[in-house]
Amino acid sequence: MDLDDQLRRYFGATDLASLSPGGLAAGTERMRVEFGMTKDRGRRFALWALMHMLGVAPDLDVAFEDEADRDAARDFMDLSAASKSCP
Repeated sequence: MDLDDQLRRYFGATDLASLSPGGLAAGTERMRVEFGMTKDRGRRFALWALMHMLGVAPDLDVAFEDEADRDAARDFMDLSAASKSCP
């Protein structure tokens, strides 16, 4: 899954800073809808991770039925937070 491809798919642009608030809201809504419809675990995790980076991800207990998926998401959150604190 290529990040630029995903940004184009949901937002129609790769530069999120160029989007209007309405464009950003519409793109995140498209992501939420696809997330809710997707059954593939890997695809769901990738969508959740992108939504997490954008600050619009559902809570883990809502997003993932499987405990292993919730653990992987927690690990992703920890790694993401740690990378923000690195110089």
